[in-house]
Amino acid sequence: MAEAEEFLAVAQAAKDATTVLAPLPRAPKDAALRAIADALVAATDEIVTANAADVEQARRNGTSEAMIDRLRLDAGRVEKIAAAVRQVADLPDPIGEVVRGSTLPNGLELRQVRVPLGVIGIIYEGRPNVTVDAAVLCLKSGNAVLLRGSSSAHSSNRVLVRIMQEALDRTEVPAGAVQLVPGVTRESVKHLLRARGLVDVLIPRGGASLIKSVVEESSVPVIETGVGNCHVYVDADADVEMALKILINAKAQRPSVCNAAETFLVHADIAPEFVPRALAALKDVGVTVHGDERIRSFSADVEPATEDDFTVEYVSLDIAAAVVDSLDEAVAHIRRYGSAHTDAIVTRSQAAARRFVATVDSAAVAVNASTRFTDGGEFGFGAEIGISTQKLHARGPMGLPELTSTKWIYIGDGHVRL
Repeated sequence: MAEAEEFLAVAQAAKDATTVLAPLPRAPKDAALRAIADALVAATDEIVTANAADVEQARRNGTSEAMIDRLRLDAGRVEKIAAAVRQVADLPDPIGEVVRGSTLPNGLELRQVRVPLGVIGIIYEGRPNVTVDAAVLCLKSGNAVLLRGSSSAHSSNRVLVRIMQEALDRTEVPAGAVQLVPGVTRESVKHLLRARGLVDVLIPRGGASLIKSVVEESSVPVIETGVGNCHVYVDADADVEMALKILINAKAQRPSVCNAAETFLVHADIAPEFVPRALAALKDVGVTVHGDERIRSFSADVEPATEDDFTVEYVSLDIAAAVVDSLDEAVAHIRRYGSAHTDAIVTRSQAAARRFVATVDSAAVAVNASTRFTDGGEFGFGAEIGISTQKLHARGPMGLPELTSTKWIYIGDGHVRL
């Protein structure tokens, strides 16, 4: 069977599965997720063996050790994946939730309720744990899923999907609800991008180039996630000790994730006090600073910042820095260079905090807190499918409710419109 025909077969199977999956109550969905968790643990050796082949191929391809670490699965990581599946099973089911409702003057009972989106396509890079995370979040919210992971994890993903399908075969959830997009070439991605009518929404997870290509080439609606050029702005009225603590955490606690800080901005009035200490603290944790001329005036160790340094998502122990003359200048910088993910202000001024929150146009805005808190788990949502940086349908961490649409239901007693 040609690749295009194979894709149509799995996409149609996912579409057909939605008819069974959408009306299922919570109990059978939770039972299916727990069956998946048990099956993953039982197949640990098989999963690790398949993953070892991916890791070995990645090494032959010259992949960095940091990326190989994201790819690698061992028994402990498989157990953590299974534990995360069980956590999703314990979360409330959003389907059927009444968003709003009323009785109209004519007596019609009107309500808006959450319903599944339908078939969700996930295009993602690297980590095979995303294969399971994405699948179970979609299943819990009543959706079928088409998974297109990177070719570097193809052996791992193929085994993980087969194990999930075999587990679902023993439950009320149709196995067709979880499908792996066939093929490892770019052409296989294009099949997914062109599947309008079979796929209801696409969610790309990965770097800027992946997301950009999906948005530009897809005929299927896309929810953008992930790219994080996040900022920490240290206001003139900041507590210096607090600002240092927040900056170091935002940059260095886990630099490879999308909610890590990539730029810090400092008000000119506090720069002489804050910048030398910040540069020393960042150096102590191995961070290279790329600064403008005013930042560089404080230390010869600072690399000169280019225009690209203020736009890039480093995902490394690097950070850009600049001195600004006002809060409004900081906001203008963020609006120009930021990715609308997460931006933070450190200040003791309520007026400054209010203005920053009102004028920074990002999915999440932090006041006197690290950017690292923009996360479904930290927000109390449980697991997330990603962090949306767009404005339509979903924005910020995408938990189960964000994987739903709504349906209007109205109930009458022989009502006709006059």
